[in-house]
Amino acid sequence: MFKPHVTVACVVQAQGQFLVVEETINGKALWNQPAGHLEANETLLQAASRELWEETGIRSGPQSLLRMHQWIAPDNTPFLRFLFAIDLPTPLATEPHDSDIDCCHWLEPEAILNAGNLRSPLVAESVRCYQQGERYPLSVLTAFHWPFTGGA
Repeated sequence: MFKPHVTVACVVQAQGQFLVVEETINGKALWNQPAGHLEANETLLQAASRELWEETGIRSGPQSLLRMHQWIAPDNTPFLRFLFAIDLPTPLATEPHDSDIDCCHWLEPEAILNAGNLRSPLVAESVRCYQQGERYPLSVLTAFHWPFTGGA
């Protein structure tokens, strides 16, 4: 049976700048959106909010769905990645709570789109998706008869 990894990611924007998290992998500082795996007993929206807080210290939740990417990483790992948008009025201070995150940066989109240190090509693609302006309501993602939080 095919079992892709399910991940969530947040494109966080404030005053035209985008938030990236920096993590060191194999000795190289790489940039990513606040992102991570869906865990047992949580909804996609809960996972996105949790990952955002763990990796940046920002307490916010997704405001809209940007895209769902089905992707195979260079190591042949299959992923389903749910991409969310969060628009903040101003860039907020960050304080990562995840020991894998070294720091966070608020950057102009061009810095991300032209960076040579992205964790995956989905990081730049996520900024492009945000810039295209398409948004889907969070109501398209429901937790049917969800026993853990009383979902619909």
